[in-house]
Amino acid sequence: MTATLTRTRLLVALVAISTLVLTLAVAGGMVPGLFGDDSTDRPADPTTEDTVGYVNGYWYDDDLPVDDRDDAVVDDGELESVVYRSMARVEEIRDLTFEDDVPVEVISREEFADDHDDVFLELSDDEHLEQDVTYEALFMVDRDTDAGDELETMYSGAVGGYYDPETDQVVLVSDNTETPELDEVILGHELLHALQDQQFDLTSYDRETIDQDAAKNGLIEGDAVWVEDEYDHRCGAEWDCLTPGESHADQFGEVNWGLYMTLFQPYNDGPAYVDQLLEADDDWAAVNAAYDEPPTSSSTVIHTDADREPVEITIDDRSSDDWDRLEVDGEPTSQTAGEAAMVSMFGADVHDRGQPSVIDSDALLTDDLSGYDYDQPYTDGWAGDELLLYVDADADDPEPADTGSVWETEWRSSEDAQQFLTGYLELLDIHDAEPVDDRQDTYVIDDEFPGAYAIEHDGETVTIVRAPSVDDLEGIAAGVAPEGEDTLERVAVDDNGDTDDTDDDNSDSLPGFAGPGAVLGISIWVLVARRKDSSVRGWVGRRTQLATLSEDSEQYMTPPSQR
Repeated sequence: MTATLTRTRLLVALVAISTLVLTLAVAGGMVPGLFGDDSTDRPADPTTEDTVGYVNGYWYDDDLPVDDRDDAVVDDGELESVVYRSMARVEEIRDLTFEDDVPVEVISREEFADDHDDVFLELSDDEHLEQDVTYEALFMVDRDTDAGDELETMYSGAVGGYYDPETDQVVLVSDNTETPELDEVILGHELLHALQDQQFDLTSYDRETIDQDAAKNGLIEGDAVWVEDEYDHRCGAEWDCLTPGESHADQFGEVNWGLYMTLFQPYNDGPAYVDQLLEADDDWAAVNAAYDEPPTSSSTVIHTDADREPVEITIDDRSSDDWDRLEVDGEPTSQTAGEAAMVSMFGADVHDRGQPSVIDSDALLTDDLSGYDYDQPYTDGWAGDELLLYVDADADDPEPADTGSVWETEWRSSEDAQQFLTGYLELLDIHDAEPVDDRQDTYVIDDEFPGAYAIEHDGETVTIVRAPSVDDLEGIAAGVAPEGEDTLERVAVDDNGDTDDTDDDNSDSLPGFAGPGAVLGISIWVLVARRKDSSVRGWVGRRTQLATLSEDSEQYMTPPSQR
């Protein structure tokens, strides 16, 4: 897998693991292919590099002694044969061949729990502030909560394995290493990431924003989840597979649903995106070609019927000398949340019975409660967005209370902008925002997400300015929150995106866009963003995996999915 959070940005590093390395050597007198099917339609001299479904002496449908066991326990000498057969099975499904062997290592869950902090590089003060303030601006992490802690909590006890592109190896996490139980479908998912990396170089993509990460992950994880699901299906119909019993690893820590939904979206919508590519060419050629031109926004993955290229946004700096742009490594930071993160912002409260949600459960949750519908009328007209962060110029050691932001969002039509605006005003209501009597379209929140919020709406553009207080708004964006009556209007938004719009004056559509057209075993991964100085920033992503990246690598981790 891969990841950036994905996603405000989370620095990621290699997972430094000291653990028992399982020796991949043929032992016990086992002979590769001994139990295989000598089919006449197979080449007489197959090779790993050139023959799909064949790896180092093993065919994808070979029988192995481990297949006859009641459990999924394998020892050191048996692991190699299972890995090679699983590689062959991934090739058979994906119609690609491995170029090199993929080492597989098993570590205990306790060891991963002890050492998993090494997955996340220690953030600098500026990076830490950037991460916290970005998630706070998206109403995902409140003022008193550390965003990094929220992300790590989601991983605790949930990771079933990961692929590390720096070492080109797969690491499986088991309840113990003495008698490790192997989940062959998780192994297949991670091996698919190794295959992707060998064929398409997963570390080559720019992942500088939440939306860029979600877009790239929609292809990469969509591909991996598609293969995983097919692998799982064949395990029940055609193949004998190693499947462990129930494990405490299926239990996740307390979940931050806003972060979870943001990371989950590529796993949720990516397989349908891959399906659409497969239907276009009736084979894997279109999917393979997509790695050369991957999707540029999460909108493209959500709406598989159109390539939604984001518009370029340039925000004029209206700040006074009292406020500076937040910089990381000497560069002003900027962020693009994207459609997937906006849906997550509006939908995360659906899991909290104690308060209402902008998007209700009937509209957001799929019928089988296995995922989410990210195509929502509040956000489906997304065309682009940019978030700029500011810090008090007089703050020597700034904290979130010393920050503000300008978030400009662009929409395909004024009606789309109006729907987003309606959702955002409802979100402010949910968090007990109070209007400021003498300021136009300005609100104040006292708890959880404290500060002043001023909103500007002009045609297809909605701009939200946040500041510690009403008096600070002018310093961050001159001209915002003027004296006067409120001008913003709400519209009725239904599940189909229809509106009763009373503000119809500006209905121009942006060029290049078509018309509007649980839960959960997670697989999460952390994405990377490469800055101009070549450092890498990370974010997070779902389903059976989680990836983390360091400056030269990104690790793809997999918590077990609940099948």
